[in-house]
Formats: sequence, structure tokens, C-alpha cells
Amino acid sequence: MCWLCDSGKPQLHGNSQLGRRDFLKTAAATGLTAGALNLFAARPAKAQEGGNPPADSGQPGRRYIIRGGAVMSMDPKVGNFAKADVLVEGKKIQKIGPNLSAGGADVIDATGRIVMPGFIDTHHHQFETALRSFLADGVLINDQSGSRASDRTYFEYILLTFAPVYRPDDVYISELFGGLAQPEHSDAAIQALFDTGRRAAFGYFESAGAAILGTNPGNKYPDDAVRIKKQWFSSSDQLVSMIMGGEVYLPGYEKAWRIGRQLGLQVAAHILSPFGIRPTLDLLAQGKAGDSGTLGLASDNLFIHMTGMSDMGWNAVKNAGAQVSIAFPIEMNMRHGMPPIVRMQGMGMEPSLSTDVEVTMTADFFTQMRVAMNLQRTVVNQMILDSPNGNQNLPDPRNWELPQTAKTVDGPFPYWPKPPAGVPAPLSTRDVLRFATMNGAKCLRLDSKT
Repeated sequence: MCWLCDSGKPQLHGNSQLGRRDFLKTAAATGLTAGALNLFAARPAKAQEGGNPPADSGQPGRRYIIRGGAVMSMDPKVGNFAKADVLVEGKKIQKIGPNLSAGGADVIDATGRIVMPGFIDTHHHQFETALRSFLADGVLINDQSGSRASDRTYFEYILLTFAPVYRPDDVYISELFGGLAQPEHSDAAIQALFDTGRRAAFGYFESAGAAILGTNPGNKYPDDAVRIKKQWFSSSDQLVSMIMGGEVYLPGYEKAWRIGRQLGLQVAAHILSPFGIRPTLDLLAQGKAGDSGTLGLASDNLFIHMTGMSDMGWNAVKNAGAQVSIAFPIEMNMRHGMPPIVRMQGMGMEPSLSTDVEVTMTADFFTQMRVAMNLQRTVVNQMILDSPNGNQNLPDPRNWELPQTAKTVDGPFPYWPKPPAGVPAPLSTRDVLRFATMNGAKCLRLDSKT
């Protein structure tokens, strides 16, 4: 079913129109994956090219077995297997292990493939798909430097120029192939997510035109959340779920938070220092935020970026059990501030990963994982190298490297000290795989869904 066709604008789909199963089948080009805590996201149940998923997958009593794959469960209680089977019944994984007995269950041959949790992107501006790489050199806000980076910025060109003129058709097609303002835009985005056949969480946020420019008089955010929830998300057992946007830089943001909480939704917000949000987060940390002066943090919060926030804000986020999503490549390239991975590790926290905007960098998850590793290891390795100097912000400011008067240590490598206590271990490939899979599932409350 196509939203454009249904709205009286026929499209020439030919044989390429993607139903849910066709979409999922083609999405498996790199192998079988499994999403959420139960190991399965919305993915094909047939490894062979051209094969169809078992009929009625997910229905009560429906059984199939994935045989002979290299299983990476990402769960220490389950472990990993060089060659094993995964038995699924209905929406639950019943067993994982070598040579399982499956009776008459359909068999999926995973020989030579990896079976693992699927990637969970916890923050993605999919409506920007049509503008992919438009701002390859841009930063977040114009810094008045006249440089190439400030010539075209996200705030000016995307939020203030493109977003206000997006039609429902534009929103639909961008959401459809990647994966606002008036109710028609919201409905178009949701319908597109349904039509992709993928598991997704729709974030209902304000429109740039209404919130920043004062245009879009038909905008009904945040009140329309009630209708959207009732019309599209009446069931908790469906592929697409809903999250309430509650940006704290907007006047009257408390209303959005209250509506979201009344509807039982997660409340998400971009939290980053360039927009001057630190004082607001501090008020939320104290339960003194919003127009009422009583709004506070809770476990239903999902915060994006969390760059440049205070110790008070961070401690409150941790104590509340709120989720944090880091968009490493975007934060590094668009000057959001240092991705707070080392701080989170020091507090015993872990992030999920997100691709963020489509207009600057690629939205693939291997990039997210590689950059997460590279950034964290850059910082941690420099902390270790600088430890003989006391780690007192002594790096040479010309390149954030060892000072010219750096101290040496005993042994054959005078500038290769033993990592001191308190410095996190460098991230491993397993760590970033966990960030990209299990942590994302928990972040979006998908860890009990298949």
C-alpha cells in the first residue's frame, strides 16, 4: 500500500513496490541479523537470495530454526558460538545452541553467516533523506568566520530554509526511502514508516516553521500527540511505536513533556551546549524546570548528544535512569561538543548510537561504530600518554598532544606509561557492537520485542 497512491497521486511502482516482506528480504544483503534483546529485529527469516520468510512469522506457535550460523548473542548469559542454531517460536527465541532439535520447524540455512542482534539507530532525521550530504562541510550554527564550514549551516539552511517548505509528499518519500509541521506532515511520515515494513520509533517533534519562524499556523504540536497516539499507535504490539519530542529550548516545553507522560510515551530532547541548554538541564536535575517550576527528569527521558553538560545534570540523568544517545560523527563534525563517552564510562553508563542528520555524513552503522571506537580511543590513549604529567590539561594546544616538557617514565619506552587508575579501557569492537544493538534496543524500549 502506498500513501501517495491512496491520496490520489498514482505512482509507477512496477515490480519494485516494497511490501514489508520484500523490503526485509532485500535488506538482508549483508547477512542475517537479529534485533532487540531477543536477537531479532524486523529482518528476513530466509537467508538465501530470492527466498521468502516462513509464512505467518511471529504468530503464536509458528516455529522456525536458523541453522549453522556463527552466533554472536551479545548476552554474556547466552555466550557466543562458532556454529550454532537459533530456534524461534512465535515472537520469542526458545533456544540457542549447537545441533538443536526442531521437529517440523522451517529451516533457515545460515551457514557462513553471522547471526547477531540487529543495529538500532536511536536518533535519525529521516525526513532529510532527500538532502543527503547537502551540508558535507557545514557546522551547526554560523560562527561568522566566513569559512567554508560556516557558509552553509544546519540551523540556517535545513531548519530555517528547507524544513518549513516541506510538503507532506516530501516528508512521505523521504521517510519511505530513508527508512513536521501540520498534522498532514505527521501522518505522512508515520504512513511512510508503516509502508517500509521496518521496526521504527516515530518521534513527534515541533516543526521548524512553527517553532522558529512563527509560520505554519496550522501546526498542532504538541496537542496533536493525543490524536496521533490514538489513531496510529493504539497497540503496543506493532512494528512502529511513538516517542514524544520535548525540546527544552522551546518556550512552554513543559506542556509537551506532560502530554508525553500522560500518554505513557518516552520524552526525547536534543541536549547540547551550543544551544545554551546547560542551565535548563540543571533546573530539570533539581525538579525545578518548566513554567510550573516543578518539572524534573525520569526514566522515560531520552537525551540526544548530552555535550557540555554540568556534573549536576549528568548525575541527575544517571540517577533518573534516563537514556543517552550519542551521534559521534555528527557531534565531531558539526561542533556539537566533545562526545561524552569517557564521562559516561567514568560514571558506569553506556550510550546507544545514532546517525542523526542525513545532510552531513553517511547514516550507516559501521561508520557509527568505527568513529565511536576511534574517538574514545583517541581521548583515552592521550590520557594515558599524558598521565606522567598529571593529566592536568597539559597537552600542547597546537595539536592537543604531549607538551614540549613532557615527563618520561622508566623502562624501554620513555613516553609509554602504564595506564593509571581511573582511565577507562579503550573501547573494543564488542563494546561498540553492544552500543549499536542491545543498548539501542533498551534505549527505545524494544528489548522485549522481536
